[in-house]
Amino acid sequence: MDTDSGARAVPEATDGTTAGPSSPGGPPPAIRLRGVTLGYGDRVVVGPGQPLDLDLPSGQTTAIIGANGCGKSTLLRGLTRQLPLLTGTLEVLGRSAEHWPARSYARTVALLPQSPVAPDGMTVEQLVDRGRHPHRGWFGARTATDTEAIARALELADLVELAGADVSELSGGQRQRAWLALVLAQQTPVVLLDEPTSYLDLSHQVELMDLVRSLPDPTVAGQRATVVAVLHELNVASRSADHVVAMAHGQVVAAGPPGQVLTPALLEEVYGLDADVVPDPLLGHPVVLPRTPADRLGA
Repeated sequence: MDTDSGARAVPEATDGTTAGPSSPGGPPPAIRLRGVTLGYGDRVVVGPGQPLDLDLPSGQTTAIIGANGCGKSTLLRGLTRQLPLLTGTLEVLGRSAEHWPARSYARTVALLPQSPVAPDGMTVEQLVDRGRHPHRGWFGARTATDTEAIARALELADLVELAGADVSELSGGQRQRAWLALVLAQQTPVVLLDEPTSYLDLSHQVELMDLVRSLPDPTVAGQRATVVAVLHELNVASRSADHVVAMAHGQVVAAGPPGQVLTPALLEEVYGLDADVVPDPLLGHPVVLPRTPADRLGA
């Protein structure tokens, strides 16, 4: 664990789904990075001082958390190949991503970016149809399989009645669900989401992440898709994720189950936040309770 940033290292999980190599005999990770650095020009944003090794578990939902500017979105851009690796290797489902044809990669990895914008005049159904382009090409005719996938995505995203609506006329939450429906129609085993709960109130954040958790892997019967989501709301991350990766200063400082990663010490290290962490009385996942000095004096 690198500590060049000055942050105290938090022990990682030892269940084979950690920032380091998987344990012998454990399931292979869906995504594996080794010796990775990412950045812009001469500025290294992810892996400064110590290149990044990271495994992300297959068939689970991983939340990437950390303060603004810590490298979360840059890491996600590296996973999508939108940002070339400066150093190191990326494997997805056991295959090197370096020479993977773009269209084939898009049938394997789907991305919902931050604040996407639809062309003027585009309807919800037309937007969702774009999720089928990796399967048939940009100019291919829509097939029965495409139509079925689009209808299913609209249903899952609760947008059937808005299929003919102009995307620009939707509320922020409806628009976010429309973009998620595009990802659903893409039907990939790996789904990457950059702040998918933006513009959503708390109830819709929970609904959306519950939907994300239920996405099936179209290539493995009975298995969930591998989801990697950058999230800011810690309690939504705790409730929704099987695996949490905490970042600070471009490094992974902890990785593992929410109950192991979301500790008062970690929150102080990553966010400079004084907080208590208690188990949810019904579901058992950790709940983060921020505190102020006045709270402590009144306790």
